[in-house]
Amino acid sequence: MGVPLISIVMPLFNKEKEVDRAIRSAISQTFADFELIVINDGSTDKSPDVVRACRDDRISMIDQANQGVSAARNRGIMEAKADLVAFLDADDEWKPDFLETIMKLVSTFPEASVFATGYTIKQIGIGERSSLIRGLPDLFSKGILMDYFAVAAQSDPPLWTSAVAVTKEAITSIGGFPVGVTAGEDLLTWARLAVKYKIAYSIKPAALFWMPLSLSDRPECVPQHPDIVVLQLEELSQQTGQENASLKAYIALWHRMRATIFMRMGAKKEALHELRRSIRLAGTNANVMILLFISVLPIKFGLALYKVLKRWQLRVFDAKSIARL
Repeated sequence: MGVPLISIVMPLFNKEKEVDRAIRSAISQTFADFELIVINDGSTDKSPDVVRACRDDRISMIDQANQGVSAARNRGIMEAKADLVAFLDADDEWKPDFLETIMKLVSTFPEASVFATGYTIKQIGIGERSSLIRGLPDLFSKGILMDYFAVAAQSDPPLWTSAVAVTKEAITSIGGFPVGVTAGEDLLTWARLAVKYKIAYSIKPAALFWMPLSLSDRPECVPQHPDIVVLQLEELSQQTGQENASLKAYIALWHRMRATIFMRMGAKKEALHELRRSIRLAGTNANVMILLFISVLPIKFGLALYKVLKRWQLRVFDAKSIARL
């Protein structure tokens, strides 16, 4: 097989029940000139056996000791033969025309280095919805994101790992995905790319994000201290050399996200600290007011209300705001 036009990188760690679905969505693409590199990051279940059972010459698997998702993606980037690298997590999937949609963006917007599509969020027992992207021009269907941070600060993530492709040159120029960041490594990666490169975006939902059922329960990861992500985002803000209100709003969003995690842990003091930092950067809005209200309730009732808001997106509030809590 010659050099493919796209290299797909899939990090794999203990996803034996989901990885077959992800791989089949890749090999069923209408655009077929790709390689799929699976980085087995020390799986202890039968995930590697599932991959080996997929008979397709475009699929290869590399085994390594467990080092985390960033290290796995970086290994895949290093091994990629193509100049364009797409990412697909082992528990997500693509619609059949995802790669075709990406390649149309590449041909239409050659000035861009990052290419992304909309996506559908699916959660078992709750349903599905398309990603909510706000701040785009009227009648926007595809084009260059003129202010990534302004859009990202008020939306579902416009760049989400399983709906993104990037040139190998661009992703390597920023050092790949940051190793040692336990949450938000993808968010930080897209921010680093956004300050250096143009992003071509299609609102077409061409990928599917399978949201864990446990999202509204006690979080698996404790927020890092020190907060590496915010330190790096603040450094990016300084590098821009000017007052960047949209980047500040984006950093404020990160603080709100940390606040919700602390609330789910029952750590009210830490949650309020994060909310205060968010307010200093971007003032108050519907999200902040909701979170402040929840924070003054007894933990049991606050968590119950949070779960209700996440599950049902009550229309008394802006559903798009609640989606970003």
